[in-house]
Amino acid sequence: MNYSLAKDVIQLLEQFDSENINAHYTSDIDGFKSWIHHQQNKIKPSEKNIDWDGKENGRSAESVISTLLVHLNRYAKTYSKSAIADSEFSTQEEFIYLINLKTFGEMTKTELIKKNIQDKPVGNLIINRLIKNGWVKQVDSKKDKRTKVISVTEKGTQVLEKQMDNIRAASKIVSGNLTEDEKYTLIELLNKLDHFHNPIFGRNIDSLDLIKTVYEENFSKNN
Repeated sequence: MNYSLAKDVIQLLEQFDSENINAHYTSDIDGFKSWIHHQQNKIKPSEKNIDWDGKENGRSAESVISTLLVHLNRYAKTYSKSAIADSEFSTQEEFIYLINLKTFGEMTKTELIKKNIQDKPVGNLIINRLIKNGWVKQVDSKKDKRTKVISVTEKGTQVLEKQMDNIRAASKIVSGNLTEDEKYTLIELLNKLDHFHNPIFGRNIDSLDLIKTVYEENFSKNN
């Protein structure tokens, strides 16, 4: 028997036990194997040590990222739909608008729509539904009487609070089995992507010109 190897394994188990106090990994052999895998992969990921569907056939990393983001959006929408089932909300956008108003305070219609990354006609329809339900109110801005601002009402806050446990649970489920460190890394990367795309979205470039314009400005070999 290789006693030196057995000793190393025992030391690894002790390290796993001490580092897993928040139960990021299951306390069984599968959890231990996952922990070892993540320890090894603290090295920077590269094309050599990451696999994905279609890689052997030349599928690009950019294609995988785009597909996975679409998939994750669909998963998140499914959990959001479940979070508002049997509630007064008709769509997930309604509670997202209320959460933004509750978190960031009153803002103009345009600001609220931009914060939710939606087209103006769609955003206006959502806001009008919220006003009709008495969940938000529209008043003159204190800074500029010519401008209207939207804020959440007490009724809107109450409707939102009824569903917050489900909404928080849905958010936790969407984060899946990521460790705390992985969550912060993902936030950093998604923020970087958001900071790239948000100004482009705000320019309202016509669909016929969008890809050509953005590609030439950012990825053309001439730049």
